Amino acid sequence: MSFHAKLFCAVAMSALAATSSAQALTPQECSAKYQAAKTAGTLGDQKWNDFRKAQCGADATAAPAAASAAASAAPKEATARPRREAAAAAPTAAQGPAVFPSAVDPKYAKETASRARMQTCAAQWKLNKAANTTGGLRWIQKGGGYWSECNKKLKA
Repeated sequence: MSFHAKLFCAVAMSALAATSSAQALTPQECSAKYQAAKTAGTLGDQKWNDFRKAQCGADATAAPAAASAAASAAPKEATARPRREAAAAAPTAAQGPAVFPSAVDPKYAKETASRARMQTCAAQWKLNKAANTTGGLRWIQKGGGYWSECNKKLKA
């Protein structure tokens, strides 16, 4: 075993011993506690890092049972994915079909054709996001997102 591997193992073991004796919250428990506080409106102006340092240290208590049960019920791979990817994979509310503009907006007439299409699609995208009518699409995504589909429709 190399020196670096031994050092890594020693650091990992000491960190494990320190966390197990201190009884700090796991990241999932801390996240559940943060979301519960956010839902209850008790965060005030506190951000995630401030909350984590103040509430998830050695003397912290676990989140309410409902929040921790919801966090533990999620599959491990879903919690490991980045937040943006997880949000796109599981929308929070039912989404209506995507709404696309039928023509380029006249207020962008002085722009180049491609820029006018982009500005028109972006304006409609913002309206769709507010009305939850994106059809499950993201602005740009593999396989054709909202921008790609909107641009095709305006070019035709």
